[in-house]
Amino acid sequence: MNDETRKELKAWLEFYQELGIEGPYLRKPGNVGTHAVVEAAQTAPVAAVAPSKPIQPPAPKWAPTRPVAPPAVAKPAPPPAAAAIRPLAPAFNLFEAPPAPRSGPETLEQIRQDLGDCRRCKLAPTRKTIVFGVGDPHAALVFVGEGPGADEDEQGLPFVGRAGKLLNRIMQSVGLKREEVYICNVVKCRPPGNRTPEKDEIDSCSPFLYRQIESINPRLVCCLGAPAARTLLGIKEGITKVRGQFFNFGAAKALATVHPAYVLRNPREEKILREDFEKIRDFLSGA
Repeated sequence: MNDETRKELKAWLEFYQELGIEGPYLRKPGNVGTHAVVEAAQTAPVAAVAPSKPIQPPAPKWAPTRPVAPPAVAKPAPPPAAAAIRPLAPAFNLFEAPPAPRSGPETLEQIRQDLGDCRRCKLAPTRKTIVFGVGDPHAALVFVGEGPGADEDEQGLPFVGRAGKLLNRIMQSVGLKREEVYICNVVKCRPPGNRTPEKDEIDSCSPFLYRQIESINPRLVCCLGAPAARTLLGIKEGITKVRGQFFNFGAAKALATVHPAYVLRNPREEKILREDFEKIRDFLSGA
């Protein structure tokens, strides 16, 4: 047996001893070799003897020496609060664009320009002149009549005929001046034959009347006659039943009285008109 074989056999024996195998079967001399040792090891019973020292496999190089916490996973940020849903602004084309907002209250001149050569109702073909109104554009008192008569249609000014002269005289009797008040009518064109304005005519013209009053912003509006009281105050009773009474009219007050033309037809009723004008004077003076 050469030295190399002897070393190999020794290594095998030491290996089996570490496994607890002792006294392997050996063949007769001359037959001992590497294969014989292997065969003896395979056929020899294994003694249930614990090894002198436990054999522990070395820890793998990749195993961590201490537990490592898994990497923290960032939680997704909660979604932001839903924004308030607002309806989309309506789209306008070039021909439907809304008018630009006014920087302040419109003036009487602007309203007159808007009225133009009005053809909004059936009074336009028979009129001669549009009677818009006249007086102080910032008056504390506004008189509203029914509609222009023949003289007013001719001159384009309200209350310039016989009823207008009576109105001037009653105003003077209580200290009121025509140039300090504003005078206009429910409709701005003369109804044929001085008839009472009809509903469709009032509906077409009254928006301009309301705009006039809003522009002037008076303290008191005096309705001369039933058509004015019905239009501005919605009063359905006869004018003689509600005359001389004050009504709320927006931020202002309103008073209804008889029309001067009614007094012309009933001269003894002039005292009624005078009494109501005295109430107007007292209201304006704060009495």
